[in-house]
Amino acid sequence: MDNRDEVREFLTSRRAKITPQQVGLPAGSRRRVTGLRRSEVAALADVSVEYYAKLERGNLAGVSPNVLEAVARALRLDDAERVHLLHLAQAQEGSDSLARPRRRSGKERTLRQSLQWTLDAVTAGPAVVINGRLDLLAANQLARAFFGDLYDGGTKPPNFARYQFLDPAARRFYPDWDLASGMTVDILRTEAGRDPHDKELHDLVGELSTRSDAFRSRWGAHNVTHHGTGTKRFNHPVIGELTLSWESLALTAEPGLTLTVYTAEPGSPSAEGLHLLASWAATHDTATVSAPRPPSAPPKLPRRSPSPCSPAAARTSTERSRRRTGASAHHR
Repeated sequence: MDNRDEVREFLTSRRAKITPQQVGLPAGSRRRVTGLRRSEVAALADVSVEYYAKLERGNLAGVSPNVLEAVARALRLDDAERVHLLHLAQAQEGSDSLARPRRRSGKERTLRQSLQWTLDAVTAGPAVVINGRLDLLAANQLARAFFGDLYDGGTKPPNFARYQFLDPAARRFYPDWDLASGMTVDILRTEAGRDPHDKELHDLVGELSTRSDAFRSRWGAHNVTHHGTGTKRFNHPVIGELTLSWESLALTAEPGLTLTVYTAEPGSPSAEGLHLLASWAATHDTATVSAPRPPSAPPKLPRRSPSPCSPAAARTSTERSRRRTGASAHHR
């Protein structure tokens, strides 16, 4: 696959992030480039300037793993960036095409019923299944209430990236919108390197780049990150502000899918808010409603007369007899 533009932009953006001081080189007064020069990266990677220039033009075909590792060390790539560079090289070689599982589109994918049962068994927090494009493919009852605005967007399946960048409500829902949106773009960029043949992902990126300046600028940064756990703040339209921890788990039986569960610290206001929303969701159709109301007060049950054989009934009968006896003595 021809991904030379992606390779070129990724390598040049990583080189621009490193200062000479970070690698023990003098800054100099006549430096005209941001970050390191190509010759400096080549020296750090122990390759010729001409060879590194070829790599930075986007040609990774035939590059050995040792050279890729040397370039990664020279550019000080983190784990996620190293994996991304490897995926870019594999895409050019086509070496992972047979080993890579076929990933079905969100539109045609039918999840196993047992997976939905697993989601439904999670009752203390929102739980969702998403793919690398951030399509929301399945959710438990609490997640449908929590992410109600996504279902109200009209697209099937709902998509977190579209919601964050195209729906104005997202900036209220995510108090730390800049941080959340940056994570979203990082995930999409990572997925693009892992599965460059995903047409639906290309279409999504094209749509967001056209319709959102904020997305386009973040996409151009070429940042990639592994997001498996963390903490996020939310501002739900009904239950207010919440701080939730989240854990993401890859589904071995469904390549490309991730199960993410959001939880609150026990006894915290956020936990109370989730409990309130869960109470509402248990008695309403959360699949179609986007703005739930807090649960109304439970109806008062009519007082029931005690059973003739119950202790309460016996006490009541005795008290009535005493009152009658006392009244008769008073009249006498």
